[in-house]
Amino acid sequence: MGVALPVLFALFAAFSNALATVLQRRAALTVPQSAGFRFSLVLDLLRRPLWLGGILAVIAAGAGQAAALATGALALVQPLFVLELPLALLIASLPARQRLPGALWLAVAAVVAGLGIALVAASPVGNRTDVPAARWWVALAACAVAVAALAAAGLRRPPGRSRAGCLGAATAVCYALTAALMKSAVHVLDDEGLGGFLTTWETYAFGASGVCALLLLEHAMQGGPLVASQPALTLGDAGVSIALGVILYEEHLRSDWWLLPQLLGVTLICAGVLALARAGEGAP
Repeated sequence: MGVALPVLFALFAAFSNALATVLQRRAALTVPQSAGFRFSLVLDLLRRPLWLGGILAVIAAGAGQAAALATGALALVQPLFVLELPLALLIASLPARQRLPGALWLAVAAVVAGLGIALVAASPVGNRTDVPAARWWVALAACAVAVAALAAAGLRRPPGRSRAGCLGAATAVCYALTAALMKSAVHVLDDEGLGGFLTTWETYAFGASGVCALLLLEHAMQGGPLVASQPALTLGDAGVSIALGVILYEEHLRSDWWLLPQLLGVTLICAGVLALARAGEGAP
């Protein structure tokens, strides 16, 4: 199967997620900060129309992501979500009718160019649909330990960069795991229909992982500056997703001299994301 369809679905999902980020961040900043992890934060946010609008955008993004994962490799689809950050900044600037300065457009260009160079050089291939149970248990255990450690480390710190960075990284692991589980569940839906989808464990596992990601994301946005949480979230999601694609779905990336342009692309992405996250500090 070609790459055009999954790329288009992934771009739609990235735009929807960017819109959700803007709406949810504005809503999260209207509720009091919490010293620790609390489920009641979502109850507070439910009374904010902006947050509900963000949830609708999340649902649209989930549909686009599911379609992308059903038609393309995990290592191709998830890195495209790096585009969420420049898209979020562009969306956030529209209500205030603010023009982004030239330096930010350069950062956006660095992210887009870096992503294109890295993906073309890596050329992820593979669309395995069955994953042995043993691989799943190892991946689930490793991700659970990483999320618990990062969340605990973040919540032990006062609001600030360290807290936001740790919680952003924990959210990234949950996002990547959710995508990996969703990929398996949508293939069950394609092969066995709605009955199979509703009875496979991956459906409920990606739902639980997605809820954890949502809770962690709200606390990360409350916990400190965007310059700390967003790079950890954006780059972490892409990195962990590629690893899960290779380990679980046996997806292949080009190696040998192709590693050089891949490294160049990743460098451009990191530089652009960091610059955009710093700019996002002043975003509404």
